[in-house]
Amino acid sequence: MNDLDILVEHKPSPAKLDVLGVEGWPLWRREPATFPWRYTQQETCYVLRGRFLVTPEGGVPQEFRRGDLIRFPAGLACTWEVLEAVEKHYRLDQP
Repeated sequence: MNDLDILVEHKPSPAKLDVLGVEGWPLWRREPATFPWRYTQQETCYVLRGRFLVTPEGGVPQEFRRGDLIRFPAGLACTWEVLEAVEKHYRLDQP
């Protein structure tokens, strides 16, 4: 594991989501598309619906879907491929 690894927890408990305050985080929606992305801040997100692949530069694709709690590290450069329309709550963390 290194500093640019994507961390995922599948189906975290409702209690954990409540403690994190996920319901109060902003919403992000995206229809199917492919685009490059670079995280300048760490992002934590919880996927409400949809399915997508994230491929880190020089890495292997990782698939995410509804019920995943994901941490994308600051500095990660990747390509997003939204396979099914996505809706997620997200929080940007200061480095």
